[in-house]
Amino acid sequence: MRISTSETEPDSARANAPTQNDARSEKDRLRASKLTALIRAEAEAQGFDLCRITAPDSIPHAPARLVEFVDAGRHGTMAWMEETRERRGDPKVLWSDVRSIVMFGMNYGPDEDPRGLLAKPDKANISVYARNRDYHDVIKGRLKEIATRFASRAGVDVKVFVDTAPVMEKPLAAAAGLGWQGKHTNLVSRTHGSWLFLGSLFTTAELDFDEAEWDHCGKCRACLDACPTAAFPAPYQIDARRCISYLTIEHKGPIDHEFRPLIGNRIYGCDDCLAACPWNKFAASASEMKLQAREDLKEPSIAFLLTLDDPQFRTFFSGSPVKRIGRDRFIRNVLIAAGNSHDRSFIDACRALSADHAPTVRGMAVWALSRLMTKEEFEQFAANRIIDEDAEVESEWTMTGVA
Repeated sequence: MRISTSETEPDSARANAPTQNDARSEKDRLRASKLTALIRAEAEAQGFDLCRITAPDSIPHAPARLVEFVDAGRHGTMAWMEETRERRGDPKVLWSDVRSIVMFGMNYGPDEDPRGLLAKPDKANISVYARNRDYHDVIKGRLKEIATRFASRAGVDVKVFVDTAPVMEKPLAAAAGLGWQGKHTNLVSRTHGSWLFLGSLFTTAELDFDEAEWDHCGKCRACLDACPTAAFPAPYQIDARRCISYLTIEHKGPIDHEFRPLIGNRIYGCDDCLAACPWNKFAASASEMKLQAREDLKEPSIAFLLTLDDPQFRTFFSGSPVKRIGRDRFIRNVLIAAGNSHDRSFIDACRALSADHAPTVRGMAVWALSRLMTKEEFEQFAANRIIDEDAEVESEWTMTGVA
């Protein structure tokens, strides 16, 4: 999921840039230069668009910001952020032997503004990053290739990480100079805008460090103003509990009534703050085929998605990150989109889902029907219902006022 945890306005990135150890011998400097050239060549060969290097101690303020973020409860139900925050905040805690951190960026830019799909309520909007292969698999596979070749030729130890490990990738990427963390807390690149997947390689090798990047946001607040749910309490701060990406991917159970109408037809993630960034004018569409959108995921029909049972869901989203949230949570999201569509052709599918095996699905079907049916139709539907054994489903009926 594309959510950051940077919690306060960053200091000048270059003020915190790592300084290379000038006490190294000429032999050591020459070796570092050769190994740096080797890792960059391997990165290019594996299709990465950016490759830059920083020191393990290049993000000194990140741990405190992470603590503030978690202590404020802004991580929501993502308990793993609290459980791993010591390792996440300091690369040396994660691996005490690390001496250099190589940050990689791979472009996944769309071929058009994804926000255009928001005007098609009968279609489902899936976040750009999830419209094809799971980027974790794509990026990690490439990093393992680099790690194997580099470790063998350099005679050093390496570890690779992609998103799911306790690594603060965005602050490290900014320290390495891939870009800077914008006011939406995500990384922004001068050459690729907001559309970069990140990966990291930790190594015991001494490499040449790159300069950090300046913050180029200036007075712009386009990303902040674009957020449908006001998930940014201030520039450079995010409250995941209000973020559509969090709500549709990480959050289990019913989604709060406050956010449902604001979600629109976004059924997996949200790209609004990313797409609003003016730096995207320099971005190109993804060149890696596995990251280019599948035709059937560019604007899938809500009517079709409502029919998916578990085996069909797994087959349709095979290899996609969407599969990781499971069918029930996914259908919950599609029902919200259906309820927001004002399209009465979805009534029959929603009525069928009101008897689904999953309470999360049944409850959201009730909400969707309350928005799609006329008052008279819904009251008649309610009059013939059987009291649900699940308290959350019953609470949905109570909220409609007809229970």
